[in-house]
Amino acid sequence: MNKVTFSRLGELQYDINEAYKTLRTNLSFCGDDIKVILLTSCTPNEGKSTVCIRLAQALGEDNKKVLVVDADLRKSALIGRHGVTSEKEIKGLSHYLSGQETLDNITYETNIQGVDIIFSGPVTPIPTELLGNSYFEDMITGCRDKYDYIIVDAPPLGYVIDAAVISRVCDGAIFVIEDQVISYRFAQSVMKQLELTKCKMLGAIINKVDTKTGGYYNGYSYYKGYGHRYGKYS
Repeated sequence: MNKVTFSRLGELQYDINEAYKTLRTNLSFCGDDIKVILLTSCTPNEGKSTVCIRLAQALGEDNKKVLVVDADLRKSALIGRHGVTSEKEIKGLSHYLSGQETLDNITYETNIQGVDIIFSGPVTPIPTELLGNSYFEDMITGCRDKYDYIIVDAPPLGYVIDAAVISRVCDGAIFVIEDQVISYRFAQSVMKQLELTKCKMLGAIINKVDTKTGGYYNGYSYYKGYGHRYGKYS
């Protein structure tokens, strides 16, 4: 298997690390039938992709085998943001969905314990069509037996419909919501879009809470399991 290195993860602050461990524990109580998990948000830059990687890391530290799928075929910044390096050119999901590469060639072992990843690949002019074709569903189906968890990092549902298309092959969804930025009304309307797909709502994560000021925001705490707060730079 090809290998990549995440060079900018660094160590988490103690309280943030403990929050991810709690998130991992809560996820385990959702049931062993919850294996493929969709992460989405209302808008870009709410910290969704970082939460995705950190959650995968927490699961890997618990001896779980995890596959992260970067399904943002429009504007992924995961490689640059986390300083991902590889000895060879990185192939991605758009290569596979367009029939240019095999699944083995786009799956990468990482330096994060227990975590493999599929990157998004080059931007495509028809992302929704590619994500809705049989290749994506077949890929997820084929990976279910190989991994304990598959975490799908989807584009913000408040901007594009891709996450709703992806949700049909997922067992549950988690929303990442930036504290004090996303309004309750907007979050409600976006979540309802996903509920229409019949994908199980696992909960919401309130992200980028400024713990130094003692700020507390619980407008989304009615979602079971994921009322946890994360540090500003998570």
